[in-house]
Amino acid sequence: MSALTDKEVAEKSAAAMWANDDASKGLGMDLVEVDAGYAKMTMPITKSQTNGLDTCHGGFIFTLADSAFAFACNSRNQQTVAQHCSINFVAPAFEGDVLCAEAKEVAVYGRSGIYDIRVTNQKNELIAEFRGNSRSIRGTHF
Repeated sequence: MSALTDKEVAEKSAAAMWANDDASKGLGMDLVEVDAGYAKMTMPITKSQTNGLDTCHGGFIFTLADSAFAFACNSRNQQTVAQHCSINFVAPAFEGDVLCAEAKEVAVYGRSGIYDIRVTNQKNELIAEFRGNSRSIRGTHF
């Protein structure tokens, strides 16, 4: 039996995580693509996700970015958690928008990693920039 490629490891890790990810699924997220140190997810914005200004509540944008971050930093079959995250909101999102979060690994040093996540709308307009710092823990996904 041949060894799995990096992409196959990422896909198998993602499948194991997605099976139990009720939060992401419950918000209508879709895991579009994964690879080593990379993940792309989408989420449609519904009326129930809008705030008093009739724009998407920032917590939902953060959650989408955080989910993409999780799949990217867990893509090597090593259980990994968020250590620190920050977000800069650039523009509002609205009901009917479909947001896309693309997570890319910047660096991994020992048990710590840095990931940048860009959130855009269906017109590829920038909505937010998210940076996540990860920490690997004991355990694997498969």
